[in-house]
Amino acid sequence: MPFVSIILPYYRKINYIKKTINSILSQSFKDFEIILVYDDEDLHDLSVIENDFKNNSKIRIVKNTKNLGAGISRNIGIKHAKGKIVAFVDSDDFWMPNKLEKQTKFMEENNYDFTFCNYDKVISSKKTIKVKSSKSVLNYNDLLSSNEIGLSTVQLNKKIILEELFPPLKTKEDYVAWLKITKNNINAYNYPQTLVIWNKTKNSLSSNFYQKLSDGLKVFMIYERFNFIKSLYYLFLLGINSIKRKI
Repeated sequence: MPFVSIILPYYRKINYIKKTINSILSQSFKDFEIILVYDDEDLHDLSVIENDFKNNSKIRIVKNTKNLGAGISRNIGIKHAKGKIVAFVDSDDFWMPNKLEKQTKFMEENNYDFTFCNYDKVISSKKTIKVKSSKSVLNYNDLLSSNEIGLSTVQLNKKIILEELFPPLKTKEDYVAWLKITKNNINAYNYPQTLVIWNKTKNSLSSNFYQKLSDGLKVFMIYERFNFIKSLYYLFLLGINSIKRKI
């Protein structure tokens, strides 16, 4: 049984996926499995991925029959996970070689169920933002006004995932997941080192302002069940704090 299950949804990022997978395979901590959830009806990229990694027993590929989105694909990956710890990575992000080793040790030594780390956000070849948490521990109220948790930095103890973790949103689905967990009095603990490279890629949903605005409102009105005014207030705080991290 692998100790860590790494959930990797894939949709049309063929120029990045090889580097992403290799950044995982080169980890100093070796007790893991990769569950790649192929989320595209077009199977061309699948044949490329299978050809590049066909001899690696650490990789399991789960094929969706249609495009379901990253959040639902992660839920599917979690159901296939055999590890005690579940980690997440997007198909255009990269891990530092000691990411798993350091963060897993941090979890085990402190008995933490929910951890994340700092990351570099690559905007362009000339601009990189260093994203560091302002606090060593984040609770539900902290996250309501500022989401400092990067998806590809998160590691969870699988036992705390009691239901479908990610909602069917195009963006902000990870934010809903972190709110859901911390609402159950499980804090998120920051490992204070930069262990992940996050890439802003062309046509990425996460870079679509109007999509993020729409989904952000849904986070508070649908999933947190706030009224419209309260939802606008927290959406404003979320946006302001996001801007501050980019200055």
